[in-house]
Amino acid sequence: MIHHLKGKLVEKNPTYIIVECGGVGYFVNISLNTFSKIPDTELVNIYTHLQVKEDSHTLFGFAEKSEREIFRLLLSVSGIGSSTARTMLSSMSPSQIREAIAHGDVPAIQAIKGIGAKTAQRVILDLKDKVLKVQDMDEVSPTSNNTNKEEALSALEVLGFARRQSERIVDKVISQDSSLSVENIIKLALKNL
Repeated sequence: MIHHLKGKLVEKNPTYIIVECGGVGYFVNISLNTFSKIPDTELVNIYTHLQVKEDSHTLFGFAEKSEREIFRLLLSVSGIGSSTARTMLSSMSPSQIREAIAHGDVPAIQAIKGIGAKTAQRVILDLKDKVLKVQDMDEVSPTSNNTNKEEALSALEVLGFARRQSERIVDKVISQDSSLSVENIIKLALKNL
C-alpha cells in the first residue's frame, strides 16, 4: 500500500495532480478540498489511498490524514464508491461531513449530487459511531428523546417496517432506557420486530 507521496508537483488540476517521485510520475485523483489546500510549490506531500480492482489500480490523494480517513469510511458504506466519496469530499469539507453524519443531518448529505435519501440515511447509520470515535467524542450534541424517537421511526420506515408497529416497539424501548442514542433505539427495535 502506498501511504504517501513526497515529491515534485508536475501538474495540478481540480480533479488530479501528477507527482514525480524518484523519476516516476504518479497520477493522483484528488477532491476539490485537497486541490484548494495543495500549495503551488514544487515540493508536495500527499497522503494516498490505493484502490486495487481487477482492471485498474487507482491512486487517490489527500492534503490531510483526516480527509483520507473520511474517504475510507465512506468507501465502507454499501452503495458508495470512490467517485461518490470523492464528490462528497469535493462538495463538503471533511469536518462538515463528520458533523453532518454525527448530527444525523440527512438533508445536508442528500444535497450532494448523486446522493439520494436512502443512501444519505445509510451513510449516517453506518458511520455515526465510527465518526464519533474519530472525533474522540461520545456524542457531538445531546438531542431530545422525541427527536431520537422520530429519527428511529423514520429509519425503520425506510427499512420497510410499518410505522404503527415500529412506534409501539420504539416506545417500549425508550420506556426502558430514555438515554439511548438513535442507533441503539433502532438496534433494540430491530431485535423486537
